[in-house]
Amino acid sequence: MQAASAIFEPLFFKAAPGVDAPDQKTLVRLRAARFAADPAAPSRGVCVLLGGQTEFIEKYFEVIDELRGRGFMVATFDWRGQGGSDRLLPDDSRKSYVNDFADFDEDLSVFLREIVMPMGDARPVALAHSMGGHNLLRHLAKYPDSFARAVLTAPMVAVSFRGYAAWMVALITAAQTRLGRGAGWVWGMEARDPHAMTFARQMVTSDETRYARVQAILRAQPALRLAGATWSWLSAAMRSMAWLQTQAPRITTRLLLIGAGQDRIVVTAQTRSFAARLPNARYIEIAGAGHEMLLERDAIRAQWWRAFDAFLET
Repeated sequence: MQAASAIFEPLFFKAAPGVDAPDQKTLVRLRAARFAADPAAPSRGVCVLLGGQTEFIEKYFEVIDELRGRGFMVATFDWRGQGGSDRLLPDDSRKSYVNDFADFDEDLSVFLREIVMPMGDARPVALAHSMGGHNLLRHLAKYPDSFARAVLTAPMVAVSFRGYAAWMVALITAAQTRLGRGAGWVWGMEARDPHAMTFARQMVTSDETRYARVQAILRAQPALRLAGATWSWLSAAMRSMAWLQTQAPRITTRLLLIGAGQDRIVVTAQTRSFAARLPNARYIEIAGAGHEMLLERDAIRAQWWRAFDAFLET
């Protein structure tokens, strides 16, 4: 089996502009990719891989090959505003920006129609991380039968405000957006530029080798990098997380949610509570894992893959 890195050929599709720009005629161009399964493995259909905020296709080449080795065809893409998809702010492409998470609903719906459906008639499975998991849950609240089942790793059910009270963050975010500063950095986020981020300062993994591999990709392709959130993104995320809490009874798809015991990005306890409210979900937690469990040490990743395999085989 040739490695994903050797056969990667980007595909492009277009989605509608943001919900706040109904008169805008310029479509958003999104970058996607499809990968064939290992021909030596029993065929298991399509796995839709959905990355998190700031992420990009190349970051997941190792995971893609692990899925292919399990017999899955893989379809993945970069959300609007990140990776190789169109950036939404002309002044600084490092900013993570969106006005409403309904825009991501559009991205996923068009991706499924244009890229995934031509790969086969059977319902796909999904593997979704962080914001990708959040966006998948939004989709499943409306279309619970669109996936056969899904695994969500550290889904963005609630984000950590790192010691600040939620009411204070909401108040400041509302003030910043009402003052017309939605495109500005959330305080401290510009310093998260990956070109300036060291392993000692990062908060997502304990595996220095895998972290360095991602940094090398970003040094070679600086246009892929994204630093951190704008006030508009944070405002939209807070609204979407509040809405998602009201949708748990409608998400009937068979799910496995995997929490990270040492997560510093999302609040694992709230992921656990949310999973308990889902009609057809299991929850497990991996002690010692950072937010990016698939970028973690081999021992942690092995636990993760055992849980993934067991869930899909039952």
